[in-house]
Amino acid sequence: MRDESSATAPTSIAGGAPGAGLGFAALGVLTFSFTVPASVLGLEGLDPYLIGVGRSAAAAVLAAIALLAVRARPPRRGQWSGLAVACAGVIFGFPLLSTLALAHGASSAHSAVVIGLLPAATAVLGVLRAGERPSRGFWLAGAAGACCVTGFALVRGAGRVTAADLLLFGALLAAAIGYAEGARLTREMPGWRVISWALLLAAPITVPVTLWLLATTGPHWTGRAALGFGYVTVFSAYLGFFAWYEGLARAGIARASQVQLTQPVLTLVWSGLVLGESIDATTALAAVGVLVCVGLTQRARIRHATPAAPLPESGPATRGTTGRASEPVVPR
Repeated sequence: MRDESSATAPTSIAGGAPGAGLGFAALGVLTFSFTVPASVLGLEGLDPYLIGVGRSAAAAVLAAIALLAVRARPPRRGQWSGLAVACAGVIFGFPLLSTLALAHGASSAHSAVVIGLLPAATAVLGVLRAGERPSRGFWLAGAAGACCVTGFALVRGAGRVTAADLLLFGALLAAAIGYAEGARLTREMPGWRVISWALLLAAPITVPVTLWLLATTGPHWTGRAALGFGYVTVFSAYLGFFAWYEGLARAGIARASQVQLTQPVLTLVWSGLVLGESIDATTALAAVGVLVCVGLTQRARIRHATPAAPLPESGPATRGTTGRASEPVVPR
């Protein structure tokens, strides 16, 4: 196969619409909603550092196969810094910190509600990094959603600041940075390439560390531990980002990220089904409140900063180096 980036302009964003972008984002959220329960399964036999680092090392093998299959060209020089930021956030920061939080006693439900603040953090990063300008109504709806999940955490007893809470807050900040930067890069290359190159960029660290952890931590590969590790490797660390980055880029970082307000509720449902945690009336009430807030954010208008004029490039047509010039103007 030949590298499609050397032909016509990629279609990852061109011709996209907010509705399609929200669909991609929802698929990514559904995939990520299983991450915390799967990590809990993995911790039944594996060291938390092995789960946090090892899943990225294993996913790098899948990324290498995918890139070789299409003979993908390496990113441009100016894109490597963005890949490094995305790498630090979603390959090192979030997986390691969230897994350590679980190992320090945070339950799956506790983790779900704290990480539920991630959409608000991602929207703020979208404003700072990608030039998005959410309306006042958007911010009010997003703040209501954040208050909803925070109140749910307090009712469930998750309001006390512990070491696990600090780790979770660090994890959500790292994820927000990685999501925003990855979405920006997805305006210049397909989302699956963004996560693939980020995984390969991290491989010189993740692979040796994983081999060392395998040799020194004495992992017990029970069926549940292997299932949990396999899920966070294939889906959480790799395939989920195919849809998630595409959704963020098509619908806009601020708007698409609010779909993630549903993730705490979904994670609680899977925690009940997979881990046997109880789901009470408080959970159901929080679910309704979160879904209402999500609906309100999707009705809010979002303004974008005026894109810079595209810079000329040699060779076949590609997306502008700004990553914004070829993005379609979609009526809100």
